[in-house]
Amino acid sequence: MTIYLDHAATTTIRPVALEALDDAYARFDRNASGLHAEAREAKNALEDARERAASLLGTERPHDIIFTGSGTESDNLAVIGASLASEGKVIAVSAIEHKAVLKAAESLTRFGYTVDTIPVSSSGVVPVGHAVSGEEPQLAVISVMEANNEIGTIQPVREIAEAARLSYPGVVVHTDAVQAFNSHEVTLEATGADLVSLASHKFGGPKGVGLLAVAPGVPVEPVIHGGSQEAGRRAGTYNVAGIVAMVAAMEAAASDRAGFCERTRAERDALESAIVAGFPGATVTARRADRLPHISHIRFPGVLAENLLIRLDMAGIAAAAGSACQSGAVDPSHVLSAIGFTDEATGECIRFSFGWDTNQGVGWRAARTVLDVLSEL
Repeated sequence: MTIYLDHAATTTIRPVALEALDDAYARFDRNASGLHAEAREAKNALEDARERAASLLGTERPHDIIFTGSGTESDNLAVIGASLASEGKVIAVSAIEHKAVLKAAESLTRFGYTVDTIPVSSSGVVPVGHAVSGEEPQLAVISVMEANNEIGTIQPVREIAEAARLSYPGVVVHTDAVQAFNSHEVTLEATGADLVSLASHKFGGPKGVGLLAVAPGVPVEPVIHGGSQEAGRRAGTYNVAGIVAMVAAMEAAASDRAGFCERTRAERDALESAIVAGFPGATVTARRADRLPHISHIRFPGVLAENLLIRLDMAGIAAAAGSACQSGAVDPSHVLSAIGFTDEATGECIRFSFGWDTNQGVGWRAARTVLDVLSEL
């Protein structure tokens, strides 16, 4: 049986979410924008889910929850939508942001915007002073992720947000909290951000649905045009079943955060300790930094990650050489390059990530398999 250690790419759908998905498809499979009775029932289910999501994200204004089709869309809506609504022409993004944020910002350069890339430390953390240099009077948006999806480092988003507002009154602060929701309190208040992106399939909901939480009074221009859904900020027919299931998964994840952290941290630490002790030169990336409990990023000097991944797959271990959105790319990981890794070192790294349903002892068993495979390479 495969040991699945790629939960950071997508995690197992939670039973409560699957049940909610099936039920919603059976009961609310109509267009929620219609006027007839069945459409109104779908709309009521949608708005109930919105109210529950708003409560989880710490806002009393349900209409400030914008449902989207993915975390990538949420990031694009945040970066592009907030920039277009601002008079500023500069967008600041950390060097280790998800490609959804980096590419969204880059897309605006053709329209006269400038992108300021914020460097990170060698441990993969954005220094507050680097994020807020006071040199960009036209700063429209600053985007720093809550936690990195590849190496797991947690960012001081709240401190950055507070400093940014002192230096740039009116700046909009966005955080991609996609990887953090399972383990951290993610609310507008806790993060200090104006915009928070989430993706359903990262915390046990279905794929193809996400959301963007918007602080009161923060303007966001649409990036998808058409109908008047989401108060004109995101056009398109509502995925009612997906949204209802996502919120069910959100509630389950939020109630299990302490347990999730305890379980995944124990398995991660067991994996890392065994591998570092058993393979000379193996190093855990950003080991001394504040990290997510479920992500382990390890370099195996002298071993090509691609070869190791293939052999691990054959041995029943599912892992990754980086973020799922990057694993098919030819270029080295921009995250690892940002923290000073050479191209050679980047090609020697594997990400192991645990999930809400990871069983006790998996970390140790996986480490034994990894070491066995390494001994045969």
